[in-house]
Amino acid sequence: MEDSKKYISEEELKIHNKRGDIWISIQGKIYNVSEWVKDHPGGEQPLLNLAGQDVTDAFLAFHPGSAWRYLDKFFTGYYLSDYKVSEVSKDYRRLASELSKMGLFEKKGHTVFFLMCFILLMFATSVYGVLCCKSFWVHLFSGGLIGFLWIQSGWIGHDSGHYQVMISPRFSRIAQLLTGNYLAGISIGWWKWNHNAHHLACNSLDFDPDLQHMPFFAVSSKFFTSLTSYFYERKMNFDPVTRFLVSYQHLTFYPVMCFARINLFAQSFLLLLSKRKVPNRRQELLGLMVFWIWYPLLLSQLPNWGERIAFVVASFAVTGIQHIQFCLNHFSSNVYVGPPSSTDWFEKQTHGTLDISCSSWMDWFHGGLQFQIEHHLFPRLPRCHLRKISPLVKELCKKHNLPYNCASFWMANVMTFRTLRTAALQARDLTSPIPKNLVWEAVNTHG
Repeated sequence: MEDSKKYISEEELKIHNKRGDIWISIQGKIYNVSEWVKDHPGGEQPLLNLAGQDVTDAFLAFHPGSAWRYLDKFFTGYYLSDYKVSEVSKDYRRLASELSKMGLFEKKGHTVFFLMCFILLMFATSVYGVLCCKSFWVHLFSGGLIGFLWIQSGWIGHDSGHYQVMISPRFSRIAQLLTGNYLAGISIGWWKWNHNAHHLACNSLDFDPDLQHMPFFAVSSKFFTSLTSYFYERKMNFDPVTRFLVSYQHLTFYPVMCFARINLFAQSFLLLLSKRKVPNRRQELLGLMVFWIWYPLLLSQLPNWGERIAFVVASFAVTGIQHIQFCLNHFSSNVYVGPPSSTDWFEKQTHGTLDISCSSWMDWFHGGLQFQIEHHLFPRLPRCHLRKISPLVKELCKKHNLPYNCASFWMANVMTFRTLRTAALQARDLTSPIPKNLVWEAVNTHG
């Protein structure tokens, strides 16, 4: 019997890769999502980045089983003529199916509820310390406690951007706004927009916003060519000021991380006040307004400006630990230039991420990011299961001769420092017209 299906080739599919003309393939079926892009819960960036490709593995990673039934209304009637699946992808999909059958994506436990109670307790303790105690050290501790609160609320915000953390979407939304906008001053809308792009284009220098920290940091000398950020839609100029700052980035990294939260505050407002489509914009802005009322008001209750500055520095510096943790997982891993490709989804995630080895009793400290490879492969998996599936992922990497990079927290810091120092010395070399010699090496070897 003659095949009545209509086919298009991979080359023909690639043509449909721009705004207003976005086609994708999922399991060999071609879908036109040009109109859906404006309503896509993950934003337009993921669809634009993978337009004109087969996105089966990426779709599988980011969407629950219930999402498959909505695909038919976007079906074009075409199939991919040269559709094929690599052995790595076959095993990845098989493992995802096994995890789904085990019910791991739905079993979230009560971690978030207890953590939220703990966060509220920390908030109340900090407020009590400021209002009811006169000791400078109690006030300083209260500031540090706010920073620790921000870290723990950040883990909830991170998780809620990937899956439903509470019993219903409504309660999950309340958890998002409370722990993100209201208590931490960070827009959950900005976080999802940024973080989805990071997951999809993991360690792409021009597509992954989590590596685009010019003028302060450059993890690769490839940034020295003034790459264009396709996320921020602007050129990342490697000008003299940037060159100078990057030249000393290995020395400024930790001090800057202590105040990296300022950037998150700014990015939140830049998105919410922009012309971009932001779901629930008013809710988001209201949450930020509440934060910028209670935090300055709490500061005003301290007796003098010296204690107020100390409180702010303590809260920012403590939460700086989390900003360092975000960097450790990716700064020292493999990077590339160009758009993400879903045909090597598994490979890109393993090459671009680093796990942090730690005992199970320290899982609270890392918030699930210690299993970064597992998280990137299965972002919807609740963090309470990441340790459980780690051996399965490690075995799969070994089978296909792919890296499963893991280091201690200390060694991850060393690796990050070395990466930054290498790029710093390369930038410093560009500033000197004098050819390298033994004197130059002696001066610059130790940064």
